[in-house]
Amino acid sequence: MTNYTFDEIHQQPAMWRKELENLLAKKAEISAFMHKYLTPDTDIVLTGAGTSAFIGDALCPVMRGMWRNVRSVPTTDLVTHAKYLLDAERPLLLISFARSGNSPESVAAVNLANKVCKNVAHVYITCNAQGKLALQAKANGERLEAKVDNNILLLLLPEETDDKSLAMTSSFSTMLLTCLMLGHIDTLEQDKEQIEKAAKNAEAVITEYEEKLKEIASRPFERGVFLGSGALKGIAEECHLKLQELTDGAVVCKFDSFLGFRHGPKAVVNSKSIVVYLMTDQEEVQRYERDLVKQVDANNTPVAQIIVIGGKAPELPGVKADLVVRMPYGYEENTFYGIVPFVVVGQLLGFYASKAHGLNPDAPSVSGNIHRVVEGVTIYE
Repeated sequence: MTNYTFDEIHQQPAMWRKELENLLAKKAEISAFMHKYLTPDTDIVLTGAGTSAFIGDALCPVMRGMWRNVRSVPTTDLVTHAKYLLDAERPLLLISFARSGNSPESVAAVNLANKVCKNVAHVYITCNAQGKLALQAKANGERLEAKVDNNILLLLLPEETDDKSLAMTSSFSTMLLTCLMLGHIDTLEQDKEQIEKAAKNAEAVITEYEEKLKEIASRPFERGVFLGSGALKGIAEECHLKLQELTDGAVVCKFDSFLGFRHGPKAVVNSKSIVVYLMTDQEEVQRYERDLVKQVDANNTPVAQIIVIGGKAPELPGVKADLVVRMPYGYEENTFYGIVPFVVVGQLLGFYASKAHGLNPDAPSVSGNIHRVVEGVTIYE
């Protein structure tokens, strides 16, 4: 049995540092491209499929502070409804996230944008130099960490992030971080300390909490719930998929915001559930999160409750948390690099739950229902 998933989870801090240096080396070229195609009227669409789409969901709440007209639209929606979702008259910057760059929807979404919109530019954030997206940008198989070809900016991530396992781990987090850095490209040198904090927080999660997460993952549970507010809701979305796909659906998972969870979805919590709370450090938001944690704790007896926090652990008197994961290097609200290491908790839970169910985390789909690159999709004219 291979150990791709284990290695790909653990390599993430190193990949983030490596990608930072890649972008700094090409900063002038990247900045010139962004200034050329970003105008006050530009419609910015973050797109991808599955985990790659969740990157946009996590980024939108924070990127609006930098890019006013930013939206997250999955390629799986663009393929069927491009003419409704894209404005033909407005300039479009389509930012495509793709581990392999070979998913049928990834290529189709790019082609449809070119057909529907009169003025379009592309940013490809991808991990595979031989993928269709990278080759479309005329990378020609070269590992050019950043390349501009007319209206296309290719950001090719370190080759190690082209995860060999079924589940996306280092590809997800490094593509997410890359887009955050793209939004701060003109001040990226000043952000090095905050990116390093994010890397150190991920290392701390692995060093200090992996064994406890492994023990919790071995408990008998059938449902998983991940909650987050703002950008962390997008991270919760990715965590829920990791646990579900790595257990081949034996654990059925949900995600939501803390406030949204009250409106019906809370019914899923029972004695065979685990609940993971991804909590912000923003007091005006955390007060709502604390209320929900206390309510769930008072009304339910889940198998485990895990609190993940970027800074100081919240005051929750009487709450029976099985684990409090604290990021010792803090959570930077002004740039939101701090959201990235939160995903490591969901990845580790998924990995060890997969093993607890007797599965191979690198290829957990016994039925063959899911594949590393999606299969069976026909793109119609």
